[in-house]
Amino acid sequence: MSFTLPERGIQLQKKWIALIGILFTILILSACSSDRGMSQEIRITADDVPPEPTQDELTSSIQGSPSNQIDAIIAASFPLMDTVSDDSGTTSKIYATTEFNLEELAKVITSTIEPDETSEVVDEQQIFIYPDYFVTLKPSEDDADVLLIEVASEAFVKRNYAPSFLSTYFTIRMLDSLLGNNWSSNRTQACQTGGCYGGYTGKPSGASTGTRGRSTFRGGGPGAGK
Repeated sequence: MSFTLPERGIQLQKKWIALIGILFTILILSACSSDRGMSQEIRITADDVPPEPTQDELTSSIQGSPSNQIDAIIAASFPLMDTVSDDSGTTSKIYATTEFNLEELAKVITSTIEPDETSEVVDEQQIFIYPDYFVTLKPSEDDADVLLIEVASEAFVKRNYAPSFLSTYFTIRMLDSLLGNNWSSNRTQACQTGGCYGGYTGKPSGASTGTRGRSTFRGGGPGAGK
């Protein structure tokens, strides 16, 4: 097949347009990869946790806090390591400490503000339900010396959590009463097509919903993180 000069110019122009399109797509994908999403891993070890006050100082600060909101107390006491968010903007915030183990911190926070519901410790995790928030304590999967403190808004829990996960800690009847009639059955159906969250692991949770925001490190201790 032969082309006239104008036809060759058109063909060459089309090739350049296609090449530019491919390069533009690569650039977009590269830019997107710089913002850590749910498909990317994050490790939280003791080396990642900023310096903290001592356990006694933190305990005194928590117990003497003028706030009666559990999310504000935790935010003011511990460094924020990660934020998980969904498309609607509801969030679950991940804090960390090397100064407490699960039993020690559970005792401090529940004696300061009593939760509405307290789970048993199952698989090294314990969940406390406060007005508007679910607080989960568990060791980091990357470093047993790090205790993760997940503070999930009730809206995030309602929209994203898997009933199969929460029913390990609480009865379905109680969850339906708190999160809305038929919440468990509606979420179970949603889980069949993905979009279920089973608590923070620091790694992809398979069918997790939304994107994981950029890590934000705040200085821990009294008055920090406000």
